[in-house]
Amino acid sequence: MPHTFTKLTPNLIVADVGRSLAFYRDVLGAELVAREKGWAYRFGDRQLNVHGDGVRPAEVARLPVQPGNSDLCFEWSGPIADAIAHLKKHNIAVEAGPMQRFGAKGEGTSVYFRDPDGSLMEFIVYGR
Repeated sequence: MPHTFTKLTPNLIVADVGRSLAFYRDVLGAELVAREKGWAYRFGDRQLNVHGDGVRPAEVARLPVQPGNSDLCFEWSGPIADAIAHLKKHNIAVEAGPMQRFGAKGEGTSVYFRDPDGSLMEFIVYGR
């Protein structure tokens, strides 16, 4: 029987930590957590460790991720129209959607946009 992983803590590589901190706090609602070296973005009991501006972990992938090379999906708790309005309020362009997608909880409706480094972000709404 395979092991069940209950939580994953991925890393996010950014080019400009200050710009990234503002985006993830204001647009995605992250709690900013100062670490000994760098930052983390916390969403409830989930966390993204942030690397950039000279902060690199000791162990990295053979081909380390570069700023703008991530694809991240976030579940939006309200209607997709509210997610679109939220992005518009923050002057974030919707690149695609709304469209039907299959996510971690099954069928949902998604919109896609970019973080300041160009990483692809998705808001998905399930069951609405």
